[in-house]
Amino acid sequence: METADEDTFTTFVRARGDHFMRLALLLAGSPPEAEDLLQTSLARLYQAWPRLDMASTPDAYLRKILVNTRRSWWRSRWRQESPVAAVPEVADPGGDVADTYALGTLVRAALARLPRQQRAVLVLRYIEDLPEAAVAELLGCSAGTVKSYAHRGLRALRAALGDLDSFRVDETARSGDANK
Repeated sequence: METADEDTFTTFVRARGDHFMRLALLLAGSPPEAEDLLQTSLARLYQAWPRLDMASTPDAYLRKILVNTRRSWWRSRWRQESPVAAVPEVADPGGDVADTYALGTLVRAALARLPRQQRAVLVLRYIEDLPEAAVAELLGCSAGTVKSYAHRGLRALRAALGDLDSFRVDETARSGDANK
């Protein structure tokens, strides 16, 4: 790769790396696996970088690499793993942890318990804010299937998370803090 291409790749990774780390974490379910997923995906992006059309953003290309790599890993592990009777509960962070951190932990744990396709649809549709057609294209399924997975996934999340009134932030308090 030429020096100019390496510079643009490095700039892209520095600018968008944190965003894609969060996406990888939501897709993978655990920080170590998310780091591996992102690193593998960035290595694949690096190989393809000189061939990419820079008129369009490389975000979509990296997003597709992340999803496909995660899908590939799941398939290979699925053949090797055996199911467990119950998913272990996530420990309460306790202490003086901020509500947003606690809520994020609960949501990530609930997402991790969803089937992989439902989790991928929810992450791509609601976290990445992609339209149903784009999610369907990324996952290789129909828009109707995306709607079905999203509906079932949201229903499962609502059941798993229950009532989260203790985490709701008063809108007046939030707008008051923003004016300071």
